[in-house]
Amino acid sequence: MTQQITVSDEYTGNVSPDGDDQQNKAQRRDLDNATVVKLSVGPMDNNVYVVTDKATGDALLIDAANDAGVLLDLAEQIPGTVKQIVTTHGHFDHWQALDEVSTGLAVPHAVGTADAGDLPVTADRLLSDGDTVVVGELTLDVIGIVGHTLGSVALALTEQSGRVHLFTGDTLFPGGVGKTWQPGDFEILLGDVETKFFGRYGDDTVVYPGHGKDTTLGAERPGLPEWRARGW
Repeated sequence: MTQQITVSDEYTGNVSPDGDDQQNKAQRRDLDNATVVKLSVGPMDNNVYVVTDKATGDALLIDAANDAGVLLDLAEQIPGTVKQIVTTHGHFDHWQALDEVSTGLAVPHAVGTADAGDLPVTADRLLSDGDTVVVGELTLDVIGIVGHTLGSVALALTEQSGRVHLFTGDTLFPGGVGKTWQPGDFEILLGDVETKFFGRYGDDTVVYPGHGKDTTLGAERPGLPEWRARGW
């Protein structure tokens, strides 16, 4: 049985699993070539994103993290049709609803090559740095980021205006990069983030992380020296 949700067009980027009035509430952001719906699910407050191409109605779901009934209901509520799923990385909190949602929607799913073995089901496509994901008439760039996991991928969507929208999984958050565990991994992760995010995209780039609120590269750029100095 699916769980009813509401979708608000008042986008703040601040969502929670409980939402308003005891309902799960999603927020929709309107771009010139797409819409982005953001929803938080599960006990670890995981963000799920649905990117819909305005021209065709084809949609991409990023991270079927938890609460499969909520995500299946969301797919019914939003205009357009989810055609595929991308998992940003192999940590369990980002794929707990993947099997049920991909089966329920009858759509293929993709993940970074090095993280494919961590998923509970076999991926239909393996992603590497430099690949693209096509959603209707949209083309999202795949960016491989090593450090949080070996196979983490981010997705970059560019509006017709030129503004970039970056879905970073657990590689970049407001205030710092994602968690690392082994010696040297932090330096690798920060290096990739500096080169492939901050070195490539402008300050108006919107960052949509795997947990918590959105940010921009401009808001985070001044913190890079502090992050490197503190080591996390």
